[in-house]
Amino acid sequence: MPIIHDEEFGKITIRRSARASQVRVRVAPDGTLRASLPLYAPTFLVKRLLKSSRDELRAILAQAQPTERYEDGMRIGKSHALIVRSAATLKVSRHGQQIIVQLPPDMSLDDVNVARDIRDVVIAALRVEAKSYLPKRLAFLANKYGFAYEKVRFSHASGRWGSCSSTGTISLNIALMKLPFELIDYVIIHELAHTRFMNHSEDFWALVSKGDPEYRAHRRSLKQENPSI
Repeated sequence: MPIIHDEEFGKITIRRSARASQVRVRVAPDGTLRASLPLYAPTFLVKRLLKSSRDELRAILAQAQPTERYEDGMRIGKSHALIVRSAATLKVSRHGQQIIVQLPPDMSLDDVNVARDIRDVVIAALRVEAKSYLPKRLAFLANKYGFAYEKVRFSHASGRWGSCSSTGTISLNIALMKLPFELIDYVIIHELAHTRFMNHSEDFWALVSKGDPEYRAHRRSLKQENPSI
């Protein structure tokens, strides 16, 4: 694939696709930028996008960087643990409820590439936990307090813990699995309340309080947490 070099962003790989209708730039698994564009689109369109969208691209790259500092033995989510083992080459994989990091002696958990590989597996582990727990908890709380919703979606590339669309689709960040259970419930009840009030009016908070009388304390606690992974 063709590669261009940018003074700020470094290597940018270009991929042409018959399915692409416009130029798009995203972060590749190795942390570099990857541009996709229509088959016969000229390369200069990528350079034009880089020039006009630097702030947006900086934000995308910042979000893609690991924010967690990993340690041997640390708990990941509700049921996973990070285990570090010495090895000749770097490899990160998930086995059951363990995230195994095979770490060469010349690398550390603080190395950007190591942290990025760990993050990819952590995301997969949290997604497994989220899909197992959150739909059941959402359905339970909706039934208990008389809410109705259309469907549930999962994400991790968002700065929010959750959201609710005007059509009743509730989106939940898989990073919720990092939180205490009472804060998970607060977020779920908050989004369920949005199925009736698409605002933060007094009526909205009164509805939230019926499902979570301690919502004010939970709301304060949630502000100390980070939804990034």
